[in-house]
Amino acid sequence: MPQSAPVIALGDLNDPRVLRLLDDHLADMYATSPPESVHALDVSGLQHPDVTFWALAEGEQLLGCVALKQLDARHGELKSMRTDAAARGRGFGRLLLEHVVAEARARGYTRLSLETGAEDFFRPARALYARYGFLETEPFADYALDPNSVFFTLELVS
Repeated sequence: MPQSAPVIALGDLNDPRVLRLLDDHLADMYATSPPESVHALDVSGLQHPDVTFWALAEGEQLLGCVALKQLDARHGELKSMRTDAAARGRGFGRLLLEHVVAEARARGYTRLSLETGAEDFFRPARALYARYGFLETEPFADYALDPNSVFFTLELVS
């Protein structure tokens, strides 16, 4: 029987598969960055009304997740983008990023920003963001300068 196509849908923050993926995400963040430089959201942060969380699945297999936080009526922040370790290298990070950019445009945002790590572990993510037109910028929202963080912004034009 053929495998179903990957689908991005609102994620269930009570789903054990989602919780495992988020636990893996936070574990990697704390393994690669000092605690004061980890800005990943835990489940309670993802449950905030200003945050929308999606999961990417193929059949019963959870492949990744991503969130979009509304900073104000025109500015969103990409949060918690993660591809399961077993699913890396198949273009799912690209699918998640394209989904969030499309959603930000649909919401009328003029800017989409993100924070990611400066360590080598985050090099593939930084390269992906750059390929999609994100440019390095100064800290935004409540962030402060941090040698372990890199900040990106994508200007969204209609």
